[in-house]
Amino acid sequence: MTTKLSENEIQASLEAVPEWSEASGKIQRTFEFKDFSGAMRFVNVVADEAETRRHHPDILIRYNRVMLTLSTHDAGGITEKDFALASFADDAYAA
Repeated sequence: MTTKLSENEIQASLEAVPEWSEASGKIQRTFEFKDFSGAMRFVNVVADEAETRRHHPDILIRYNRVMLTLSTHDAGGITEKDFALASFADDAYAA
């Protein structure tokens, strides 16, 4: 089982993914795309990776905007797994 991070560890980890923020025991970021198709391509890339990692984000899609929300349910909060998937999503967005 993955260990829940302390508040200090979360704040330090957020420095590596500056577009992400903490809210109610989760981290989240909204990504914006040119159109719906771009948003869906991104969602599919993230979904494939999430399935491989067996760590699934909450995904909210609003036309050209995608909000990802991450927490590790079995740890009861934010873990390194969340920051690893956040970093992957950032890289996928930049590609």
